[in-house]
Amino acid sequence: MKTIGFFNNKGGVGKTSLVYHIAHMMDQLGTRVIAADLDPQANLTSLFLTEDRLDTLFEMSPRPTLYGAVSPQFRGVGDVRLPVIELIGDRIGLLAGDLELSRLEDDLSYAWPKCQDGDERSFRVISAFARAIEMAGAEFSAEVALVDVGPNLGPLNRAALLACDFVVVPLGADLLSLQGLRNMGPTVRGWREAWHDRKAKSPDASIGLPEGGMWPLGYIVMRHSVTAGRPARAYSRWIARVPDEYRKYVLNTPNDGPEDVSSDPNCLAQLKDYRSLMPMAQEVRKPMFLLRPADGAFGGHQAAVKTCYTDFKALTLTIMDRCQADDPASPAPPTM
Repeated sequence: MKTIGFFNNKGGVGKTSLVYHIAHMMDQLGTRVIAADLDPQANLTSLFLTEDRLDTLFEMSPRPTLYGAVSPQFRGVGDVRLPVIELIGDRIGLLAGDLELSRLEDDLSYAWPKCQDGDERSFRVISAFARAIEMAGAEFSAEVALVDVGPNLGPLNRAALLACDFVVVPLGADLLSLQGLRNMGPTVRGWREAWHDRKAKSPDASIGLPEGGMWPLGYIVMRHSVTAGRPARAYSRWIARVPDEYRKYVLNTPNDGPEDVSSDPNCLAQLKDYRSLMPMAQEVRKPMFLLRPADGAFGGHQAAVKTCYTDFKALTLTIMDRCQADDPASPAPPTM
């Protein structure tokens, strides 16, 4: 199973919606997928589940969420449990998020340096999310796991991204998204190097520690307005800076590649606003590209639905292809 994290230090770039739609497109393409919500805000979970279902989940004990799966490890009363998998159709399995995840930050922060001392419990704590996702993937026979995380550089996200083979960076066409890129690239690179150093000191090879590859698959430019087929001028200036910034801060390579996003091989897609499809999709609880006239998608909206389907299909196929081409087991994985 390939595990893909979606991450930027800048919030509000459409990351959660992206994970939701790619999960549904993988379902359309016949791929079994786990969607793991490791953002304590649980926005991905709220896209998939009704408020009534969420209310039921949060009243249960133990909670059938990712927090419920890993909490025995953090409380010192047992190991990670097999997570409860919420079935979304036949081929999407959701590992529900939980506001309680934020309560694990202190333990994760404390365990990180103790891994340097070979402390077994600390390795089990740091790897809890990775092991829970792996267990769920095996149970669900998933080919891919998509991991949604919050927009910060704290210990919770570090543990979540250590579970990921790959990282996709969603970007808004604005200055703050570029600043998020500058922050996250060196940080993720440091996490990988530090984990590889710690991993060699694990006292128990049977724990099942993640590789912590976090190899960069590329970036996606989100929510740019389009005029006559081109991004509006207000956004163009920021989009134009993305290729160099991504190479410099994420790939840590010289800025000698294409200057234009459209010809940059690191750009996975440029996704448009799709008019007013998102509010309509949220109302009927389905992805934008599956909206029908019965859902209110009439006339020009149907043209936007078709474009949306084509765009997300191309993006999803590109991500799946790159996961195979950039396998961490290959002799020369990409750098970050």
